Amino acid sequence: MQGREDLLIQAVDRQRCASCERWSGPRQPGEQAGTVLIESETVEGLCQGGPWDGSERRARSACGHWSRWSALPTTD
Repeated sequence: MQGREDLLIQAVDRQRCASCERWSGPRQPGEQAGTVLIESETVEGLCQGGPWDGSERRARSACGHWSRWSALPTTD
């Protein structure tokens, strides 16, 4: 993954794959509460156990079965 200064910030409240427990793509918790850092909007990872199970999904994809990534604090 790139240096933190080169990463894009994705807000958790948007409920996209980048902040979902089921997404396996490269990411890291953001320095600010309620954010996730991703390399780009087009970075992909596998959905694991969700409705898109086994499918490649982009970091900014959405679905109705989002589940907050357990690496993120719950108090934003």
